[in-house]
Amino acid sequence: MSEWDIKKLRILRALRDHGTVTAAAGALSMTPSAVSQQLSNLARQLDVPLLEAQGRRVRLTDAAHLVLRHAEAVFAQLERADAELAAHARGDEGEVRVGAFSTAVPALVVPAVRALRTTRPGVFVRVREAEAAQAYELLAAGEVDLAVSLAAQAPARRDPRFTGVTLFADPLDVALPEGHPLARKRGLRLADLADEPWIFGGSGPWSDITRAACEAAGFVPEQAHSAAGWTAILAMVEAGMGVALVPRMAGAAGHGGVLMRGLGAGRPHRHVLAATRRGAGPAVAHVLAALRAAAPGA
Repeated sequence: MSEWDIKKLRILRALRDHGTVTAAAGALSMTPSAVSQQLSNLARQLDVPLLEAQGRRVRLTDAAHLVLRHAEAVFAQLERADAELAAHARGDEGEVRVGAFSTAVPALVVPAVRALRTTRPGVFVRVREAEAAQAYELLAAGEVDLAVSLAAQAPARRDPRFTGVTLFADPLDVALPEGHPLARKRGLRLADLADEPWIFGGSGPWSDITRAACEAAGFVPEQAHSAAGWTAILAMVEAGMGVALVPRMAGAAGHGGVLMRGLGAGRPHRHVLAATRRGAGPAVAHVLAALRAAAPGA
């Protein structure tokens, strides 16, 4: 197989475009003797004559024109490769895998992906729904590039593996059946619900968040029913089986027969975080910026 030398092929193209060895040398900031030497070397590498004398000048042979037809395709492909590499270095292209807990997907990740389609169309986001704690496990294992989780489930901020940022504080609202005596109470406080039956998970982050919020308000919640999914929790609230704390992101879509009430001063929040591995590339930074822009209150 012949040896194709890109640098020498560019010199051959310059000779075709400028007509003389001297003109080609000037365009390439080379000496005429260096141009002649490089073209002689290329002819030996390809084992075909590339130049022939025409009076005091030289002209390209038919073989040289054939070589250049193929070389132009190579040059075009190299230009495309350079452009793609530059875009990749800027973070304008690439795949970013995001692990996020369930309510963050529709409320935060999806709006960020929609925005990126306009601002960074070459960045493809692959979403994986995961429990808040699992998102960090996936990040540490290299299975996702960015984790959206909760402060209660985050590893210590000093963990050298990760760089983390707080996206926003998600208020916790109380879900009441529409006919509940406290449904229209002005200045509703969490402490007003101390004697109510409560619905929350038996374990996991939401159980911890609910218990901690109620205890901070001065009471221990009576767990009447246990459920992990918001559909099941809100269905039981609608049926008058109890009340529940619901993050605003989860309750934003609404649920017939359920009234979502914001709480007054001292209302509890859950803090939503995003984390990446240290040294993550620019495409990951673009996704993180889109998540921050999509966060409520941004």
